[in-house]
Amino acid sequence: MPSSVGIETIYLIIKPISSPVSCLSPTEASSLVESVQKKLLKSSYFSHSHHSTLVTLSHSLSLESSERETLRDSSLLSQKKGFQNSSSVSCSEAGGVGVVMVSHFLILALFFFSAAELCRASTIGICYGRNADDLPTPDKVADLVKNQNIKYLRIYDANIQVLRAFANSGVELMIGIPNSDLLPFSQFQSNADTWLKNQILPYYPATKITYITVGAEVTEMPGNISALVVPAMKNVQAALKKAGLHRKIKISTTHSLGVLSRSFPPSAGAFNSSHAFFLKPLLEFLAENQSPFMIDIYPYYAYRDSTTNVSLDYALFESSSEVIDPNTGLIYTNMLDAQVDALYFALSALSFRTIKIMITETGWPSKGAAKETAATPDNAQTYNTNLIRHVINNTGTPAKPGQEMDVYIFSLFNENRKPGMESERNWGLYYPDQTSIYTLDLTGKGPVDTDAGANATSTNGTWCIASTTASELDLQSALDWACSSGNVDCSAIQPSQPCFQPDSTISHASFAFNSYYQQNGASDIACGFGGAGVKTTKNPSYDNCLYLTSGNMKVGANNVTAIKPTSSSAENAISLMLSGASLVISLLLF
Repeated sequence: MPSSVGIETIYLIIKPISSPVSCLSPTEASSLVESVQKKLLKSSYFSHSHHSTLVTLSHSLSLESSERETLRDSSLLSQKKGFQNSSSVSCSEAGGVGVVMVSHFLILALFFFSAAELCRASTIGICYGRNADDLPTPDKVADLVKNQNIKYLRIYDANIQVLRAFANSGVELMIGIPNSDLLPFSQFQSNADTWLKNQILPYYPATKITYITVGAEVTEMPGNISALVVPAMKNVQAALKKAGLHRKIKISTTHSLGVLSRSFPPSAGAFNSSHAFFLKPLLEFLAENQSPFMIDIYPYYAYRDSTTNVSLDYALFESSSEVIDPNTGLIYTNMLDAQVDALYFALSALSFRTIKIMITETGWPSKGAAKETAATPDNAQTYNTNLIRHVINNTGTPAKPGQEMDVYIFSLFNENRKPGMESERNWGLYYPDQTSIYTLDLTGKGPVDTDAGANATSTNGTWCIASTTASELDLQSALDWACSSGNVDCSAIQPSQPCFQPDSTISHASFAFNSYYQQNGASDIACGFGGAGVKTTKNPSYDNCLYLTSGNMKVGANNVTAIKPTSSSAENAISLMLSGASLVISLLLF
């Protein structure tokens, strides 16, 4: 995987350059290039189109190696590489040329892997709560999860039966240390060491564990339990480091939205000052270890508790109206985006701008008490369907357009032992007998079920264009995103093409915005672009420049570049870098 390739790459670059005796022969150079090429091609980040580029790069380097043998004493070598005394070029000098060139290739290879890691796509996971007395065995649950192609699962402890059941399943687990264990974990390093040795290491790596949550929603708990979290996290981190797993397993803790004292408007998002003693060291830990800020977000509660201020459509990603942040002008069409951005603004206010947010719980109940009228299977299906589509398209939020977001849906099963209102026991996707409560396409790529209120709005006579009030910089940024990560076919706005004129950013952005809008179901969220996009009922087509509509999306599907699944952002980034790499290599060679 990327980390192992990176280590070998650095070694191979340093060794030849630092030691004059270590001169790569043509055979060694070719073998080295071939080895790196094979490692690159084994990665899922690279498609068939990338393969041809790598073959070209490898061939160029190998050809140069053979040229060195035949041109060692010729003036051509002198002209190409700038040696003044071509007749006296030593093996070290000639080999050095090959080493430098191979080193450049390896540096690029390392860069590809680093960038691919950074440009990964959003993921959808499921929470597997077990507060019930009628659930199937962990082995049966593991079979269900695999059959439903669920790749990410959150559990709330480190139950041995569950860890065993998911061995060799390919499912990545987020495990938890309960609040009841925070005291011993925070007091003694030996407790964390023993827990890791006895509870985790016997099952890892057969059971893939990628995150450990230390405590859950501690600011909602009585007493001063939050003071125990960071010391416990540090002890668990130290235990992982001793085992060499601190870079493979990330540590964090989950929060409720109550950690904020203010969340509206989003730009005014601020943490509750009473939690400052706990949050400052926590955020420093997360930033230092590149761990996410984990949040449990439930638009359902916001609607249920304030129906006069929050519309059901806004909570369900179905709103046809917009909420504008008066401080930033950012436009919000759903509550989840507004809540996430409130957190980003709160983090930014404390100068923690690089910490990413992970949603570790969200969802919608399918049943509730008489007063919980919004808790229905239709609304649960609508919310989760729209959520999944919103996430896997890498839509991001108005303040963070295109930002990947990892989300865990609560929950796999209804849990009949949970206290509270009726809805608390009815968040599941499945009944205990493993039959589904409602239909949900976890891939987000299936057809939209409009009868169930899924993510679709009428597109008869609606288009998305660039806002005349948006800045040139914002328009250009959104245009670049639409034509790359957004997977829009922007060939029509290239020189000599029908939509190139007028040659202006606002005109080109309008075409790209509308294409993205139409190929993503003409939903409100698909015309956000951080406030740079606006909907219109007037067809913006002109002359031979025809803007997409819902009609020609269905009839003339060949005119549209379909949204790719979750790897689209990474693939576009890699394609761009490979193209640039080809140019760099060409310059190095000639």
